[in-house]
Amino acid sequence: MRRIAASTAALCALAAWNAGAHVTLENTEAKTDSYYKATLRVPHGCTGSPTVKLRVRIPEGVTGVKPQPKQGWKLETTKAKLAAPVDAGHGNMITETIGEVSWSGGRLADEHFDEFMMMMKLPDRPGATLYFPVVQECTKGVHRWIETGKPAQELKEPAPALRLLPK
Repeated sequence: MRRIAASTAALCALAAWNAGAHVTLENTEAKTDSYYKATLRVPHGCTGSPTVKLRVRIPEGVTGVKPQPKQGWKLETTKAKLAAPVDAGHGNMITETIGEVSWSGGRLADEHFDEFMMMMKLPDRPGATLYFPVVQECTKGVHRWIETGKPAQELKEPAPALRLLPK
């Protein structure tokens, strides 16, 4: 009887983990106006199908985005105009930044996980939450980790979120 109870508890824990398994940020808090290494964790594919593309939209106010290439994956970026020029230091003003990053052409099996990384400069907005909407494309199907507005546990496909802490 104890074995059955233990097996049932293990299956329930696994089901709960699978239900909540979504693309997340490794670190969900960072200091405002600092450099941050965003590590996106991809824990599975799409209903047994391998991941072949990952696209992430960069939140407004984030600048200096430098994605890390991954062997076997093609890296692409899309530029976005800034609402107002930003002082990048040393007398340099920037008027655009990377608005979207995508990795494609690789093959991440459903039973494996991987991490996709970027360095970036965070805005000076203590207490703000930044959302990094991600679209995960698989050979069969897609996950749109883009939902916001409620606690992540209440959403079917929540966007990875980062809370900005005071300096």
